[in-house]
Amino acid sequence: MAKTFGYEDGENIPFETLFLIAKRVTELVKIPFSVDLEGGYSRTIDGIIENITKLHAIGVAGINLEDSIPGTTRQLQSIDEFQKTLSTIANHLNRNNMKVFLNIRTDGFLLGMETALKETLSRLKCYEEAGANGIFVPCITQSNDISEVVKATTLPVNVMCMPTLPSFEDLQKLGVKRISMGPFTTMYVHKRAEVAIHSIQQNNSFSILF
Repeated sequence: MAKTFGYEDGENIPFETLFLIAKRVTELVKIPFSVDLEGGYSRTIDGIIENITKLHAIGVAGINLEDSIPGTTRQLQSIDEFQKTLSTIANHLNRNNMKVFLNIRTDGFLLGMETALKETLSRLKCYEEAGANGIFVPCITQSNDISEVVKATTLPVNVMCMPTLPSFEDLQKLGVKRISMGPFTTMYVHKRAEVAIHSIQQNNSFSILF
């Protein structure tokens, strides 16, 4: 969505714009709708809670929240720091009877850490205990790694589409509950449009569109 509006990924699209898009979607769809809140669009817990509250008020059913902070270089937060953030958010939602699914993204594999599996496993239980409703591990692709992650938590595990990701059937056998397509379908559509535009320019013909 950020790319569609001319922004790079990483909380560069203004929250106000994200909110208006989310509001329009909730007006149109009849299925549960979740929003990628990235790092929370705030560097304070109160600010993140305020943003979640606004999204809940318009009918958003869930959010993705990352344990890394976007920026010039993406920084992984400490376990203790992020666990505190998550626990405070979950407690606030429970106290106020706000039904928001917290799908928590942990970024060891995305950041290409040599100890990605160990880092991920050490964070799972902490996040589960802090009130996460689901775990999202983008860029994990090896069956053995996925199996260990699934076995390490009672929460539903979410992976992201990658070229070397196991088949849907294999993922189901491993216990994966959800696959995110991230920005890749949109990027694919944009690439196809680019190819079509180049063809029109080179061939002086619109036939590729039909």
